[in-house]
Amino acid sequence: MKKLFLVFLLNNLLINLFGQTPAEPWPTKITPEIRVRLERGESADVLLIFKEKADLRPAQILKTKSEKARFVFARLQETAARSQQTALKIINETRVSANTLFLVNALAIEKADASLLRKLAELPEIEAIAADPWVEFVDPTEAIHNSEPAADRDAVEWGIAKIQAPEVWALGYSGQGITVGGADTGFDWTHPAIQAKYRGWTGDVASSEHNYNWHDAIHNFSPLNYDTLGNPGINPCGLDSSVPCDDNNHGTHTMGTMTGDDGQGNQIGVAPEARWIACRNMERGWGKPSSYIECFQWFLAPTDLGGLNPDPDRAPHVVNNSWYCAVEEGCTDMTVNELLHTAVINLKTSGVVVVVSNGNSGPGCFTASTPPPYFEESFSVGATRSDDFISGFSSRGPVLVDGSNRMKPNVSAPGQDVRSSIPGGNYANFSGTSMAGPHVVGLVALVLSANPALAGHVDDIENIVEKSAIYFADTLDCGTSSGVARPNHAYGWGRVDALGAVQAALQWQPPVGTNSPVLPSAMVSPNPLNEAAFFKFENLSGETFLEIFNAEGKQVFAKKWLAQNQETLRVPFENQPAGVYFWKLKSGNGVASGKIIKH
Repeated sequence: MKKLFLVFLLNNLLINLFGQTPAEPWPTKITPEIRVRLERGESADVLLIFKEKADLRPAQILKTKSEKARFVFARLQETAARSQQTALKIINETRVSANTLFLVNALAIEKADASLLRKLAELPEIEAIAADPWVEFVDPTEAIHNSEPAADRDAVEWGIAKIQAPEVWALGYSGQGITVGGADTGFDWTHPAIQAKYRGWTGDVASSEHNYNWHDAIHNFSPLNYDTLGNPGINPCGLDSSVPCDDNNHGTHTMGTMTGDDGQGNQIGVAPEARWIACRNMERGWGKPSSYIECFQWFLAPTDLGGLNPDPDRAPHVVNNSWYCAVEEGCTDMTVNELLHTAVINLKTSGVVVVVSNGNSGPGCFTASTPPPYFEESFSVGATRSDDFISGFSSRGPVLVDGSNRMKPNVSAPGQDVRSSIPGGNYANFSGTSMAGPHVVGLVALVLSANPALAGHVDDIENIVEKSAIYFADTLDCGTSSGVARPNHAYGWGRVDALGAVQAALQWQPPVGTNSPVLPSAMVSPNPLNEAAFFKFENLSGETFLEIFNAEGKQVFAKKWLAQNQETLRVPFENQPAGVYFWKLKSGNGVASGKIIKH
């Protein structure tokens, strides 16, 4: 009887909200929290999730990081362009804002009303419509403590020395030739400890190059950051900043631990010769699932400052993610949570090591429970003290939230009372697994500078870091998980050791006998354009077909020809109106796709 009554209530809710009986499946695609808002007559920021998923399995047989990145990028863009076409046409007619997240085949839509969401939910290609809310990232363990000048300290910070990074530098490996990425609250690129490490730094502030080196995924102020008068307050970075900027301290601190060294005694970074690029995914500490995913997407194929002309060859080797997305942020098991999971999987498949902090919900067991730390594909890091004891705040495994019982973290690293850079040329001591993850990112940079052939072989890199870690046991068991096991629920495989990892990396040899298909590619210039687009094709083979579509999906150009390797093609646009256009290339050895803007 109770079950029948609940079904009756659900039926009435659907009829009152949408004017339809639940015999039509579309209302069930909209998550309950969005239904409630629509029932109140409110609009909502949502994630429109498509059913079709790109098949990225062929990337596994590719040899190099560049090949993997190009293949994954092309396949994801092709899948998104095909499946999102009708939805984008509907959205454009309503003039609401939508952001394409091709990395996970989703659209982030702002201020969508019930009428629009019904039209979208009725599309058979739509899997779900989920919330995309602003929620504050709070990390209570990360209290700021002023630090004494470098002259009053040992030059090398304790965490750097603990993992034996200086011993690796002495071998000649300090991160040279390697790019690390940071997704965080932003980054003060003018800080003396990290400025010269920025990939866009030219030696002069005015001439430095921010295209392909910086992306701001914050396009709106969080309404939860407004003051009592309804004003957005003062964000020192504004929106869509054209230069790296940190509105919260956190990001600058993490980047210092990865690469920092001011040449004046502040040796705060594990890989001082590595270069960094970055993406801001939080607005004064408030993030959205879509902003997190947008940064993951940009790391797959960095763009210019206009978000155009993505280039997977400029992707970083390893990225740091010292944040988490709680259930309160809409990261539920069936919707947004899995979307973030897909983002991690696809970025890793492209050859990027995805390092994440394991969380600060310890010391209890089973506290590794928020995405992205608990995902199998995330390389999760716990925090240790200077005496190598696991920090009390460091989240523990095993993972129960998804029923996997997998062991997390993967490894642990110095994360308590860590001194690093903060905006304004200052330094401070923070504590948290957010401080541990950057140590591992720097370590990966050292490993890759020692053996560049490892780039793109993510599983092998992670295995090297795990197996070379120094074993420590936890004093407590967690259910059936023994504290003395290796890996265990507190330290993972152990506290990382840069010297041991580099020694193992030097012994690594690339796999042999792997066939690596060469995929077609195209560069378009100028973009944005006025009168014509010039396509420079490479790696073409046999029958080749180029199509160009407008934003409504109408074909405006098509050409088929027999091609060989490299060719250049002029496509006239004089008679086309201003707007967004999509191109798709099919050749005998694969596909490629992209976007064109006409002014």
